[in-house]
Order: sequence, then C-alpha cells, then structure tokens
Amino acid sequence: MSNKLYFTTIVLLMLSLVLTYSMSLFSTTYFNTSKYFFLQRQFLSITIAIILLTLISRMNPYNVFKPLGFLLFFGSSLAIIAMLFLPDSVVRSVLGAKRWIKFGPISIAPTEFFKYGFIFFIAWSLDRRYKIVNSANGVLKEYIYILPYFLVFIIASGIIAVGQKDLGQVVVLFGSLLALLYLTGVSKKFFISILVLFGAGVYALIKLAPHRISRFKGWWVGIQDYIPFLPDSLKVNDTTIPMHITNSLNAIHNGGAIGEGLGNGQFKLGYLSEVHTDFILAGAVEEIGVIGMIVLLGLMLFLIKLIFDIANRLEERIDKFFVYGVGIVLSLEFIINAFGITGIIPIKGMAVPLLSYGGSQIIATSIAIGMVLMLSKKIKKDENG
Repeated sequence: MSNKLYFTTIVLLMLSLVLTYSMSLFSTTYFNTSKYFFLQRQFLSITIAIILLTLISRMNPYNVFKPLGFLLFFGSSLAIIAMLFLPDSVVRSVLGAKRWIKFGPISIAPTEFFKYGFIFFIAWSLDRRYKIVNSANGVLKEYIYILPYFLVFIIASGIIAVGQKDLGQVVVLFGSLLALLYLTGVSKKFFISILVLFGAGVYALIKLAPHRISRFKGWWVGIQDYIPFLPDSLKVNDTTIPMHITNSLNAIHNGGAIGEGLGNGQFKLGYLSEVHTDFILAGAVEEIGVIGMIVLLGLMLFLIKLIFDIANRLEERIDKFFVYGVGIVLSLEFIINAFGITGIIPIKGMAVPLLSYGGSQIIATSIAIGMVLMLSKKIKKDENG
C-alpha cells in the first residue's frame, strides 16, 4: 500500500477541517446556528471518510475491488434515477437543482458516488473489449464498438444536466470517459468527432437553460476585451461580470503573498457565496496568501501524481484504467473550480475534492482513493511474479 498517498489524503482532509471552520463563520451567523455547526458536520464526514479510506485500503483487491466497484455503479445509478420520482420532502432542492436525497438531518448527493462508479464501469467494460476497440478499423467501427459506453454516459448526463442542473459533473464524466478511451488507442479522427459532438451537446444544454445563458454571458463579458480582433457582433453588452467573480478576484488580490491570516478574511463575510464550498480556494488565498496556496496546490498535485504513478505500475488493464480515471476526475474537478473562481472559464459550482465542505464528496473521494490504495497492494505481488 502507498503510505504516501494515504497520509497525503489525511493531510488534505485535516486542512479541509481548518478551512471549513474559518470559511463558514459568516454562514453560521446568517443561518443563526452554532459557530461550530459546519465544523461538526465536516468533522463527522471526515471521520467516516478516514474510517472507510483505511478499511478499504486494507481489503484484498482480488476479492473486493470488482464487487465494490459494481456496488458503487449500480447503487448510485439507482439513486440518481430514483431522485426523478421521489417527492420534494425527500429530494432536497436548492435553487431548482435536485441533487440531494434527505435522510432526516443527513443529505446525500448520489452523483458524487456515481462518477467513481462510472469510472469503474468504463474501466471494466474497456478491459473486456480492449482488443476489439483497439483494433477497430475506421471511425464508424469505433463508434459501433464504443456506443454502449456513450449510451450510459448520455443517459446519466441527461439526468444530471437536466434533472440536477449540474453541467459541471457532465463535463467531468465526459473528460474522464474521453481520457480512458485515449488509453485504449482510439484514432484522432474519433477524438475530434467526439469533441465536436460534445461541444454541440453542451451548446444545446446551455441554450435550453436561461441560467446557463446568463452564466455564460457573465463569463464572456469578462474575457472578450482580452481577445484581439473580436468582431462587435460577438461582444456582449447587456450584462456585467458577475459580482461573485469580481469578489473572488478581489479576495485573491487582497490575500497578497502571505495572506490576511486564518480567520481574518473579509470577503467571506457575505461577499463570496458558498465560500466554504464552491469558493473555498478564493477564501483560502485571502487568508493564507499566494504562498500558502502554492503549498496547498503542491499537496493536491502530489496526491494526483501518486495516483498516476500507481496506475503506471499496475499490470491489469481494469486496475490501470480505474486508477487513471480517479486521478483524472480529481484533476478535472480541481481545474474546473480553480479556473471558474478566477474567471478563466464559466463558474460551475464544482467542489474542490477533499477540501470543500460537503460530506458526500469527502466520503466518495475517500472511497475512491481507498480503492486506489487497495489496488496498489497488487504492485509488489505483480512485480514479484
């Protein structure tokens, strides 16, 4: 087992606890709850996450990996389908997005678990059909062989993008699927055609939802002046840069090199929405500064590097594909969040893995990393024959 990966995960979870407490102080005042409300809930989630991380990492990969992967995939799939039919008293809605199932005081976001179940399903399927996909002659045959995976993706994307209004998770699923297909050796023509089709699909989803059009315009107006020779017909004049992006950039600027100090941030006091979740990086930079954020970024990059190193050393394709997939998901989520809060891409409301407040993403990510650690135990056995 990779001890470095295990302890790096623990360190990031501990940092999440510190940041959650600091960033949630305004929210506790606003909702008139104990100042430890979010800290206590995050502590409980992290405790469960560490227990699961430890238990799963110690399990026998030859007996447990596939059953656990299928449980993740089918269990989470049934949950996101069931959410379409459950009453509002059970399915929690926030700003019209139905992403959580309520069990008393507990809310679970099935999509957080589904993305890792989806990675397992694709890894398992590609392993079984690797030779067929790899030897496909022509783009049309590649589409025929890979069609079942895209049907699963399209169905899941429809539920997540329309039912849950979460286009960010669709982008993560697509990016992960595309990366895993790349590992099988599909052609460049196939890649280009898939990107074009996906772009058309994203465009359609944006046009169908007024809130996405508004969000896209808010992003475009912030970058259009930096694009040379942009025709006036493509410029947006009927909107302004969203206030939360402006405040996010101001928070980062205010942090400077060394930050204002933990607990001393100003923009978390009502200026940054969901600062303990979606904008936790912006709030963190203001308090720990650019230097502190470089350390935090270094830890995240180190974690992802360790995961990719394990993937490179695994022998069985299903193991290799799954571990690569976990690393890709973590990379995409971090990039989407970091680029979103700085205005480089439209903001997607994507949590930072292991750092943002939220029990489902903390526990789901820890389960996935636990599975990576479990598989890492096969490396020594494989190398020794």
